[in-house]
Amino acid sequence: QVQLVESGGGLAQPGGSLRLSCVYSTRTSDRYALGWFRQAPGKERNFVGAITVSGLHTYYSDAVRGRFTISRDDARNSVYLEMNNLRPEDTAVYFCAATVPWYSGPDYYTERPYRYWGQGTQVTVSS
Repeated sequence: QVQLVESGGGLAQPGGSLRLSCVYSTRTSDRYALGWFRQAPGKERNFVGAITVSGLHTYYSDAVRGRFTISRDDARNSVYLEMNNLRPEDTAVYFCAATVPWYSGPDYYTERPYRYWGQGTQVTVSS
């Protein structure tokens, strides 16, 4: 069982930056790949980025590649999403998710391997 809690959402201007954090808690020594998804009003939830169990590899959607960076700090049981050059179309609820234990891919881009989800944090990009 893994619990995830996101924070760091809010209002940003176009071209601005925000950093989302997600703290995960687990009672076992298992490790998990971690991902971020987002859901805009009236739309499906979509993949944003993911980081492997080792932290050595990251994956991004085309919509955010080059602007967003995902990282993890397992000493703090945390995963981060650094969002730069924000656009109005980035407005959404952002969800942190953890895969089944020791997931090694290759399907990081869909919801299929993600078993645990946070409640989400709202990001609004507007002038």
